[in-house]
Amino acid sequence: MDTLSESDRVGRDAAIRAMLPLVSETGWSPRSIAAGLLAAGLPEDEAAFLFPRGVSSAIEAWLDLTDREMTAAAGDLSALRIPARIRALVAARLGLLAPHKEAARLAVATLALPWNAPTGLRATARSASAIWYAAGDSSADFSWYTRRMSLAGIYGATLAFWLRDDSDDIGPALDFLDRRLADLARFQRCRKGRPAAKAA
Repeated sequence: MDTLSESDRVGRDAAIRAMLPLVSETGWSPRSIAAGLLAAGLPEDEAAFLFPRGVSSAIEAWLDLTDREMTAAAGDLSALRIPARIRALVAARLGLLAPHKEAARLAVATLALPWNAPTGLRATARSASAIWYAAGDSSADFSWYTRRMSLAGIYGATLAFWLRDDSDDIGPALDFLDRRLADLARFQRCRKGRPAAKAA
């Protein structure tokens, strides 16, 4: 996803933004891609270059765009501790996805198909890394991998909860995220031999 020039990436982002409102009607499909390119003022034959694997590439491009928009949407995180930064970033991410919840449902279902599994795994790993990077992680040892694996699981579970939830806001999903982050903190304390803090 990072081999495009800046101008090509701008064009791809514009096409993704244009096709998102259409996906709830036409799904993630060649038709949606063609309509997005047309709305962005790009020729239809650009699809083979900007989205070389078709629908799965379009979904991956949307997730890449969300990775990049997430940090700005979260605002200044410098005064927060790392867990709070992660929460803010996930909240910002869900906020970006919320206007296109049906597109997100269809994207998850599409990437769950066996032939799209490599794309789904790659996109999940990249998003987890983007969250950690935006949160200020500078690790260079094995914890770089374990932190991202843990967060990928937590974010994936939170996303699944949010997609099933019919609430009008992301509050219940953030409550779910808080519980998962608390579980992870307790696990890490146990691994280090420190007793978990007693609930008030």
